Amino acid sequence: MAFQDTTAAVDEPKSARLEARTQPSVKDAIHRAATLSGVDVSSFVVSAAYKAAQATLESHRVTVIDSEADRQAFFDALNSPSKPTQRLADAFELRKKLIANAD
Repeated sequence: MAFQDTTAAVDEPKSARLEARTQPSVKDAIHRAATLSGVDVSSFVVSAAYKAAQATLESHRVTVIDSEADRQAFFDALNSPSKPTQRLADAFELRKKLIANAD
């Protein structure tokens, strides 16, 4: 499989550092894979991490509701939300106190 640098289209200087600790066997496997791909370890790791980051961000950006019944239930809930329970109201009060005291 040919190496594809997923960061090639990012048009900005490479000025940020990224460091990671790992087990020697993991480092060795990454080094071997980078060598077999014909790239340095840094490019290999950053490209793989960026590809995984993009996939993760995309999976959290898009919500897919497959069935018509589920879509209808979802939009009905948005259009007519339930009244908050006491437990939810208590949780929001606690959150407000914790955030106010965070500093």
